[in-house]
Amino acid sequence: MVLDRYGRPLMNLRVSVTDSCNLECFYCHREGQFLTQSFMTPGEVKRIVQVSTELGVEKVKITGGEPLLRNDLEEIVSGLRSLKALREISMVSNGRLLSAERSERLKKAGLSRVNINLPSLNPDTYMRMTGGSLEDALRGVKNAVEAGLTPVKVNMVLMKGLNDGEVWSAVEFAGKVGVVLQLIELEPVGLAPEVFERFHVSLEGFEEALKASAESVKVRRWMQHRRVYSLHGVDVEVVKPIENTEFCAHCTRLRVTCDGQLKPCLMRNDNLVDVLTPLRRGASDEELRELFLKAVELREPYWKG
Repeated sequence: MVLDRYGRPLMNLRVSVTDSCNLECFYCHREGQFLTQSFMTPGEVKRIVQVSTELGVEKVKITGGEPLLRNDLEEIVSGLRSLKALREISMVSNGRLLSAERSERLKKAGLSRVNINLPSLNPDTYMRMTGGSLEDALRGVKNAVEAGLTPVKVNMVLMKGLNDGEVWSAVEFAGKVGVVLQLIELEPVGLAPEVFERFHVSLEGFEEALKASAESVKVRRWMQHRRVYSLHGVDVEVVKPIENTEFCAHCTRLRVTCDGQLKPCLMRNDNLVDVLTPLRRGASDEELRELFLKAVELREPYWKG
């Protein structure tokens, strides 16, 4: 296991496979990456992840854009599944293209579970926030659950005046369909200051209410010490990354952009490490490993307190 200068281990990799998407969520941070038309092949994704496993990475989350826009996504997943050091391969999706057939294929290829972005259960609000149809997303959630891509998590980014009145209906929905609800605080990545100020709402009050109603509380030590509240069999996970020194102090992840840049921090683009260009020029595993170590050296808490 490799530690950065702040004693934080590298355990998780978020790999973006595309920056394209079939929705227009105005609040999406796209993993903090620039728009590009250069994408890694399935073989390149596997090689990069394989090097990371030699440094202690055990979990990989496939991200985007929308990963399901990649017709070769099953090939990417299958390649990663062949890496014995990986304990989990998960994916973040908006669920619109997650048909029953595609869910089964991804499960068979080796996908462990999926997070589906579901900002609202109100069709009009969902349309306003994403530009898409709520029905498509709900179908994707259902298909993921039935295919066994569990635990399925639904991600709800709370936004003032839009969906911040839907928390308890979302908890009820999660219990009904058998998923985990993740409440996520809006991040200022890629948003104009006035937009962030207009829609940002703190999760503090919501978390206090959850704490008062919870039967039990778990702390995910290696996931930024975030708390998971269990209410009548429904798990509600609270993600508060904004100006959160505890979140940063316990970060164990590194990002790979869809054009093959190692990204030490979501909030920054001034310390990227290009790993794809050397790979395409014939770099050895040892040379790629040194690039990973350089990226780990560049990791530091964005919020230091």
